[in-house]
Amino acid sequence: MAREPAREPGVPPARPLDEVDRTVLRLLQSDGRASVRAVAERVHISRANAYARINRLVEDGVIRGFSARVDHERAGQGASAYVTLKIVQNTWRTVRAELERLPGAAHIALVSGDFDVLLLVHTADNRSLRELVLTRIQAIPEVLSTRTLLVFEETDLDPAP
Repeated sequence: MAREPAREPGVPPARPLDEVDRTVLRLLQSDGRASVRAVAERVHISRANAYARINRLVEDGVIRGFSARVDHERAGQGASAYVTLKIVQNTWRTVRAELERLPGAAHIALVSGDFDVLLLVHTADNRSLRELVLTRIQAIPEVLSTRTLLVFEETDLDPAP
């Protein structure tokens, strides 16, 4: 008997996606500014159908939002790093809430392995990065230790066509 994956409280179960939904998602991932009309034409469905599908994907939480991909260096955030954290057992939600408030926090993941949390941050420079890690992250009581991995170069991958 298959077990249903754990969900956040109050979040309804995801509805299954069909091939049209997946195509709509790929199009919006590659161009979040695409109009409903453009999506409809490229997927070969009516505008009403495209509109309804996009709204359902948003309401179901499949699409979490629309955003711009930023060149962090050109935007004044020349230092990037992955910070690994070991945290006190069963404090994930508390730590996550603290990390979400950090300036420059871009991605937070609870992971398995030698550490518990992987955090991607973007800061103006190494001095700001040092300050963020040493005075903000290490000051969180549930954080037992950190390790900082500087990013020398990064590439955002476009979704598969």
